Amino acid sequence: MSGLIRFGISMEKELLERLDREIVKRGYPNRSEAIRDLVRSQLVELDWSQQDEEVAGTVTIIYNHHVRGLSDLLLELQHEHHEMIISVMHVHLEHDHCLEVMVIKGKAGKAKELAGRLIGIKGVKHGKLTITSTGAGLT
Repeated sequence: MSGLIRFGISMEKELLERLDREIVKRGYPNRSEAIRDLVRSQLVELDWSQQDEEVAGTVTIIYNHHVRGLSDLLLELQHEHHEMIISVMHVHLEHDHCLEVMVIKGKAGKAKELAGRLIGIKGVKHGKLTITSTGAGLT
């Protein structure tokens, strides 16, 4: 790692003990890597709170494919936003229910808007937007 800088952190004993337990549970090699990961996670969260920041992520929905017109509406929305939707995976969970995972990339505000429209469609039983960084600003 070029430009590696060492610095000290002060924290309460109980907080450090909790951090150390998580480090072991998650398999981090050391405290430094765990703290770097926490910092990156916060920076990603800040990025996607900015409407114009470029993000990547997934929209996951569960729906009943027997709801009249739902499949057509989902496809129509996906085609309307083809510039943001990179890939779609469709899974038949059981006779009535399907799961779709849409991989998206675009501006954070547009990603949230698209996810809201998809999740809000009548017949969609559950949905979730997961956003992360495109990786461009992370080291």
